[in-house]
Amino acid sequence: MALGSAVAPPQLAHAGRRERLRPILKWAGGKARLLPEILPLLPERIETYYEPFVGGGAVFFALASERRFRRAVLSDLNAELVDVYRGIKKDVEAVIRLLERYRKKHDAELYYRTRALEPQRLELVERAARLIYLNKTGYNGLYRVNRAGLFNVPFGRYVNPVICDAERLRATAAVLRARGIKLEVADFAKVTERAQPGDAVYFDPPYAPRSTTANFTSYHSQEFGRAEHERLAATLESLTQRRVRTVLSNSDTRFTRQLYDRQRFQVQKVLVARPINSKSSARGRVGELLVDNARALAR
Repeated sequence: MALGSAVAPPQLAHAGRRERLRPILKWAGGKARLLPEILPLLPERIETYYEPFVGGGAVFFALASERRFRRAVLSDLNAELVDVYRGIKKDVEAVIRLLERYRKKHDAELYYRTRALEPQRLELVERAARLIYLNKTGYNGLYRVNRAGLFNVPFGRYVNPVICDAERLRATAAVLRARGIKLEVADFAKVTERAQPGDAVYFDPPYAPRSTTANFTSYHSQEFGRAEHERLAATLESLTQRRVRTVLSNSDTRFTRQLYDRQRFQVQKVLVARPINSKSSARGRVGELLVDNARALAR
């Protein structure tokens, strides 16, 4: 996607106005509400943009709409999630047809029958449609797996869930098909080894727990625990030494505050509404941290 010369990613038209493309998935910790705080921290001109915990991709889609990067690498260790984007990129019309079938027959029985399917036995577009359907109709929009890696979110009792937004899916496919967009299943440290000056990285990992009694988030069969958060902090330091602009989000806890040197990095607390959580008491406005290495790079 060449800066200043590529065709701008399509925007959606509603009631005579145009709006920025929003994520196709509901994802815990999605960054749509924090875009006004995050986007100014990232460079106006980026050679290759890396988002190693892509989730719903709100930051990626916002940057794409502004044509702020030449290339982008979207990655995650969650292969089911990456397959959603791969399936849409490969054949969005097939994904739409499958979602329409889900929409017409949607009920609890279909949900649990679909949940029980083994993704590895399905074709790529079937895997993509399956996870979109489960994401739109499962309890509170959660993505959760057990230790065997099997999706185990219960049925969500929505009155009229939007299972197939064909317009948004087609717009998403157009963005993902742009030149220079890569999708990978990869570890965050491994994928950002290629980053160099002129590139930019945004890290949005599974958040550290807010209490000592909570568990670290498991967004696939491998837990993202204390050791992984410490490794992520070390990766931020490595990127800084290599002069790569990097921004990172995490929960605001004693542990995360200790991970990042406030003399070296800019660390700001922001409040954001979090409607997706398995516990209603954990929803609402909560404190999060934004870590930015611009100060360290300026020295």
